[in-house]
Amino acid sequence: MNSVIETENLTKEFDGLVAVDHITLNVGKGEVFGFLGPNGAGKTTAVKMLCTILNPTSGAAKVCGHDIVRQRDEVRECIGIVFQDKAIDTFLTGKENLDFHARMYHLDRKTREARVTEVLDLLDLKGKENMRISECSGGTQRRFEVARGFLNHPKVLFLDEPTLGLDVQARRNLWDYIKMLNEKEGITIILTTHYMEEADYLCHRVAIIDHGRIVAMDTPEKLKRTVGLNLISLQIAQDSSGSLVDALKQLGWIKKVEPRDGSLELSIDGGEEKIPELIDFADSRGLVISSVKLYKPSLEDTFLHYTGKTIREQEGSVMEIWKAWMRRSGGRR
Repeated sequence: MNSVIETENLTKEFDGLVAVDHITLNVGKGEVFGFLGPNGAGKTTAVKMLCTILNPTSGAAKVCGHDIVRQRDEVRECIGIVFQDKAIDTFLTGKENLDFHARMYHLDRKTREARVTEVLDLLDLKGKENMRISECSGGTQRRFEVARGFLNHPKVLFLDEPTLGLDVQARRNLWDYIKMLNEKEGITIILTTHYMEEADYLCHRVAIIDHGRIVAMDTPEKLKRTVGLNLISLQIAQDSSGSLVDALKQLGWIKKVEPRDGSLELSIDGGEEKIPELIDFADSRGLVISSVKLYKPSLEDTFLHYTGKTIREQEGSVMEIWKAWMRRSGGRR
C-alpha cells in the first residue's frame, strides 16, 4: 500500500483522560477511510492530531511523509479540512469565501480565479456563488465548506462529521459530491462519522473506534460478514426463550445467539431456507415462535458485535465519563 497516512500508537490524554488510545493504522493514496464511532469516542481528537492542531501525548504519525509534530508546516501544505462545527463567514458570498481562502494559500490571481471556477463547477455551486452564505440552505453552506477545503488541491481532505445537522436529502446529495471528489480527483479522504449508512456508502475501509481505541478495521462488507451472512430476529410466544438459547447453539449454522430487547438475535451462515428448520427445532421442544425476521447485517450490527452496545448506548456512557472528568478537572477543557 502506498501510504499517505501512517500512525503508530498515536495517543492523546487530557489530564488523565485518554481520548485516543494507541491508534496504529495506514491509509493508502486515493482511499476514503472512515472513523466510525459515537460522539466522544476520540474521532475528532485523532483528526486534530493528524491536522497538527493538537500534539500527541505519545506515539507518532506522518501525513504525506511529514511528521505531524516536527514538520507541521509541510503537513498543512498538503491537507484540507472541513471542521465539524460551521466555520464559514456568513456575511460574505460563497465566491468571496473561496477567494479569501485561496489568498490564505498564497495563490496568485490567475490561479485563484481558475481554481474557484473549478470547485464551483465540481460541487455544482454555479449560480449560487454570489449569494450571501447566510441566505443559502444548510446543505449548500456545507458544500461551500467542502469546496473551500478542496481549493488548494490537497493530497488529503479531512471531513469531520461533514453531514451533521443536515436533512436526509441534503446528506445524500453531499455523499454523492464527496464520492465524486474522490473518484475524479483521486484525493485521499479521511471521514469521521457516527452515521452507519454514511460510512457504508462512502468508505473503502472503516475503523470502528470506541473509547479511543480501534476495535475493528476493514472494508464495510468484511466487517459485516464477521457478524454472519444473515441475522434472524426471533421471538418466542412463551416466556421460555432462555431454555432455547443453549439448545440453539447446538446447530452448527448458528454462529451466535444473543438475547436482546425481548427477542433472540441469531447470527447465521445461511438464508431463508434455515427458517423452516428453526421453526421445527423450536416446535420439537414445545416452543412456539411468534415472529421471525431475516435480514442482512448492517454496520450497526457490527458495532454491537464488537462493543456490546449500540452507538446510541455508547454515546450515553461516553457522556457520563466526560461529565465525570469535567467535574474532576473543574471544567477545564
